[in-house]
Amino acid sequence: MPRPRKWRKVCCLPNNNQFGPLGTCVDSESMIQMTVDEYETIRLIDLEGMNQEECANHMNIARTTVQGIYVEARHKLALALVEGRVLYIEGGDYHLCDGQNGCCHKTGCQKERMRQLAQQQAEREGRTN
Repeated sequence: MPRPRKWRKVCCLPNNNQFGPLGTCVDSESMIQMTVDEYETIRLIDLEGMNQEECANHMNIARTTVQGIYVEARHKLALALVEGRVLYIEGGDYHLCDGQNGCCHKTGCQKERMRQLAQQQAEREGRTN
């Protein structure tokens, strides 16, 4: 019996979960599905500048698992760009970070940063009205 997959810790869901060429009809044949954990590895490694070891620690999985997830995610991104296909982000074996225990990247949890930015913006708008 195979070992069950380990849940991957994800900081937050993407703001947009569908990307692709403008003005095209979306059919299941032209869609590429990227899982949320694949998205998270792209975000952590390519955007946040983590190496694979840091990403693995952040997501609570093995570095070799991160490497495999990252390779698959980059392949899907390349297919979407080169072939002009729609990329849809959903699913995967993950749980969302609660943003409370300071376990996220050096700059803090993205979910918590977004909440603080929204609160600051609401306060500014409240002062200007």
